[in-house]
Amino acid sequence: MAYKDIREFVKILEKRGLLKRINVEVDPILEISEINDRIVKKGGPALFFERPKGSLFPCVVNLFGSYDRMKLALEVNNIDEIGFRLIDFLEPEIPTNLIEKLKVLPKLKRLADFLPKYVESGPCKEVIIKDKPSLEIFPILKTWPGDGGKFITLPMVFTKDPETGNRNCGMYRMQVYDDRTTGMHWHIHKDGARHYRKSQKSGRRLEVAVAIGSDPAVMYSATAPLPEGVDEMLFAGFLRKSPVELVKCETVNLEVPANSEIVLEGYCDPFEKRIEGPFGDHTGYYSLKDEFPVFHITCITHRKDAIYSATIVGKPPMEDCYIAKATERIFLPLIKKQLPEIVDINLPLEGVFHNIAIVSIDKQYAGHARRIMYALWGMGQLSFTKIIVVVDKWVDVQNPSEVVWRIGNNVDPKRDIVIVEGPLDVLEHASNIPAYGGKMGIDATKKWKSEGFLREWPSEITMSDDIKRLVDERWKEYEF
Repeated sequence: MAYKDIREFVKILEKRGLLKRINVEVDPILEISEINDRIVKKGGPALFFERPKGSLFPCVVNLFGSYDRMKLALEVNNIDEIGFRLIDFLEPEIPTNLIEKLKVLPKLKRLADFLPKYVESGPCKEVIIKDKPSLEIFPILKTWPGDGGKFITLPMVFTKDPETGNRNCGMYRMQVYDDRTTGMHWHIHKDGARHYRKSQKSGRRLEVAVAIGSDPAVMYSATAPLPEGVDEMLFAGFLRKSPVELVKCETVNLEVPANSEIVLEGYCDPFEKRIEGPFGDHTGYYSLKDEFPVFHITCITHRKDAIYSATIVGKPPMEDCYIAKATERIFLPLIKKQLPEIVDINLPLEGVFHNIAIVSIDKQYAGHARRIMYALWGMGQLSFTKIIVVVDKWVDVQNPSEVVWRIGNNVDPKRDIVIVEGPLDVLEHASNIPAYGGKMGIDATKKWKSEGFLREWPSEITMSDDIKRLVDERWKEYEF
């Protein structure tokens, strides 16, 4: 059964010993970040700061910072279940007769069950501030010493396409400039940035609503790499198996989750930009200063006892790593639907989502590994991947030790390395120019004669099964 809101999730975590409350006063400027960093690196609990210094409200961090908490957040025993459910739901069914048409009806009904539901009001409207709204009442964090200021780090940013009216909800950091303006860190490849560019063409303001704190499925959906035009709130309804309730904003023509803790309403002027950053980012480096749109707040609504939620990124592993691993498992079946020869994918935590992908395939012909590299470089957010390693189907891609062993043994650098150029993630700092540069593919599969390998490929060292069984049976005799 879907969580009603973030506070219900907090109660579940606390009941299971997966959340710790800190009752002493703690400073949102760096202190909370340092506490969180130590805890998350040890695989520790979510942290609920009851008394952030200078704030009217508590702050919760590290809600999703473990595999167990991600499974609890999405209400599954195994994250892979969601991907299989998604494939089952999306599987095309073309009815050819009356009986088959009737079979499709339940699926159509299920889609209707996930559509957002519009309501007149909700908890996020308990307090409405239109006269001089101010961010100063919230415990907004400065997370690293070199940051350009305080940043809102877990916002669900709602916009509508100025041409089509299609809704988008993304998660983009927001640097606080003063009590009523922030930066809006829209990467050039993101849907929010596309909406902003369209507003620039028309010369009209882009209305924006920012929700902070909702139920876990809604919060996760804001990070999901959905195709353009697919409503994140519909996807959240699919995840939570019930519709997301949306309520209209007070000063902009947008809707936000009614169960939100805090809502910031406002706009971005089409021609106003300001320096944003630096920011200690998930790459483990500071992302540098650059110009980004400015968000002006026209209204703030919130619950009377609002909970401010934040995430802290930095050198992995951090909370966002576990969110990204959930994405890897959820969308793997969709990738395999397009490329069925793929067996598994690992986006290692150290690769910070877009630097390294390790892929195992059922190799069937010469050059198959290269085909997979090129296909992935043309696929959604995987197109930003800097290094792709391809191994055979029997290799455990979740075992970095085995993968590195295969690379060391199976790769002839002159023959098996592919270098291409293309788009990169905006946070990539090693390329000569922003968001564009070199990519590398490594074919670490066993080489075939049809690929020009004319030597004999050696056999791997393995013990015979009968000796393994013998040792298993006598293990206690050895007194280990």
